[in-house]
Amino acid sequence: MVPLANLIAFTLVAIPIILIPGPSVLFAIGRSLSLGKVGGLLTVFGNVIGTAVPIVAVAFGVGIVIAQSVILFTVIKVVGAAYLIYLGIQAIRHRKEKADAATAVVAPRAAWRIMLQGFVVGATNPKTIVFFVAVLPQFIDYDVGNLPLQMLTLGLVFEIIGLLSDSTWALAAGFARDWFARYPGRIATLGAIGGGVMIALGTASLFLGHGETTPPPSG
Repeated sequence: MVPLANLIAFTLVAIPIILIPGPSVLFAIGRSLSLGKVGGLLTVFGNVIGTAVPIVAVAFGVGIVIAQSVILFTVIKVVGAAYLIYLGIQAIRHRKEKADAATAVVAPRAAWRIMLQGFVVGATNPKTIVFFVAVLPQFIDYDVGNLPLQMLTLGLVFEIIGLLSDSTWALAAGFARDWFARYPGRIATLGAIGGGVMIALGTASLFLGHGETTPPPSG
């Protein structure tokens, strides 16, 4: 297991990184503005599950191979960006239908679809891979051994903090959407704004390079 001192140090580093709005937060906000609180929370859950993929990949050495391979890194980056842009375009195209269903309960099939979409975005986020490759190894104890388990433990801590933070942002955006829903003419515009956020996020992620990640903590 990860030594307690290392676990605390990683938590202290992870909290401010997660709390500062980044791609996952903007994605959750965009989805909440387009789909409402339930849709935003389902997106967050799916995104967190998807983020587990790069965590496992890094823990077992696959993440390092991806991060160091220009071709693999670029493919993942483009796929993730294209999917974000696609979701944004869909949100804009169907903004009127979403406005009509602003108070509707999400159907089970739709819920699974929303979670799956969040999963794909979380699993294909190249910045997450680079972050874990650069940061996780600094907080494991090589003398203790069982390095994959240590990395998975740190990844789980990151996931829990991320789930709490992103859910809070999603709920806040969802409540804002509910307030706007009192004005039918504005809810469609709000859905389009959410779609625009996702398109902008997908476009920006195309310019993410190998070296653009959160800098390792000093010391």
